[in-house]
Amino acid sequence: MKKKLVAALLCGAMAAGSITVYAETVHAEGDTTITVMASQDWVYDAEMELGKKFEEETGIKIDYQIVPADQYYNMLMTKLNSGEGPDIFGGQAGAFDIVSQYNVEENAVDLSDQPWVETYDEFAKEQTSVGDKVYGMTYFDVSTDYYVIYNKKIFEENKLEVPTTFAEFEEVCQTLLDNEVTPIYEPCADGWHQTMWFTEIGGKYEDLVPNIVDDLNNNKIKFADVPELKQALDQLNDMAQKGYFGDNYLSDEYTDLLMYLGTGEYAMALEKPGQIPAIAAASEGAYTEEDFGMFKIPLLDNDILNVHPVGPSRFIYSGSEHQEEAKQYLEYIASADSVQYMIDNCDKIENLPFEVGQTPSYSDETKEFIDSAEKQGTVFQDTIKYLNPQWTELTQDIVSMFIGDMTSEDVLNAIDERRATQAEAVGDEAWK
Repeated sequence: MKKKLVAALLCGAMAAGSITVYAETVHAEGDTTITVMASQDWVYDAEMELGKKFEEETGIKIDYQIVPADQYYNMLMTKLNSGEGPDIFGGQAGAFDIVSQYNVEENAVDLSDQPWVETYDEFAKEQTSVGDKVYGMTYFDVSTDYYVIYNKKIFEENKLEVPTTFAEFEEVCQTLLDNEVTPIYEPCADGWHQTMWFTEIGGKYEDLVPNIVDDLNNNKIKFADVPELKQALDQLNDMAQKGYFGDNYLSDEYTDLLMYLGTGEYAMALEKPGQIPAIAAASEGAYTEEDFGMFKIPLLDNDILNVHPVGPSRFIYSGSEHQEEAKQYLEYIASADSVQYMIDNCDKIENLPFEVGQTPSYSDETKEFIDSAEKQGTVFQDTIKYLNPQWTELTQDIVSMFIGDMTSEDVLNAIDERRATQAEAVGDEAWK
């Protein structure tokens, strides 16, 4: 597994705000520039380094436009609807969402004939296609997901065992809090992270409620009809109310997660295992990679490993004047050398969904953790229609629940109302 300390820097997501990055070039002015517009945390610094290499080899400049997560979708749709879309736009994959949210059949280019499609992971291809046409490229590590990363040393110092039920998890949190260690770093300010506690345990919902996916997708039941969904939200809210997220969780930011886990001020966080080397590096010698472990999200006594085969993807805008150059860029970043570069220089990426002879960077502990899971289940945002497109609104609702402005029932009813609006907008027969 890679251990380069610089990887944490190369992989860091761009700061909030619209950021334009131009690589230095020796080519003459007037060369083509293609724009790549994406939400915050969807384009890593390592990819921008590849963008510089791409420019050096082709003369095509890359203008990365990074937008805060809570503003991205509205800004993107405004551009697409006005006919002024970027050459390449980012969007979450998902067979339902790319049609209902991005209308890729109108707004994106058919990429089925591109060389990289032959190496593209079959499930990722399915989730970025409409019928037999491939419209997008998932460029994200979908081989692992977000788990509870914990500090083994802090657990040992406080005589704690890895919890297997929610009650045990709360006992762990309370013991840590009583001993002046904040249990969980939960950054709510970014407007996306806290929702994962609720949606990532889709496999457990399926285990507890037979046919829940089909019934929700065919409008036979609503979110508000399912007691287990309310219970999961109530447990999440309980964690906030008991102080397990600390005093400043509403203003805490995701970019500080590595630092706070590295200092030992916080004992746990929901994060991908590929970030453990960066957490250890941020500790400045206080901890090693071996001092961190992982366990499953404990809501509803969850015992099912969450898998998330869908992630941020790239689409070429159908109105782009530089479609051929944009295709060149996608082909470049999906090449064997580029894929390996991303793995070697970005701790968040242990693999990418292409079969190009790359060497993944999974740690032995990550392999053991994944292999030990007796059951796996897909996260809800990948399986439930009209859920992922309302991620920002749902995240805001969860914050409203934390501060007492909404109840868990209110949150579920709001999900149902937004799903109905989206379904009706696309003429979904199940909602007629």
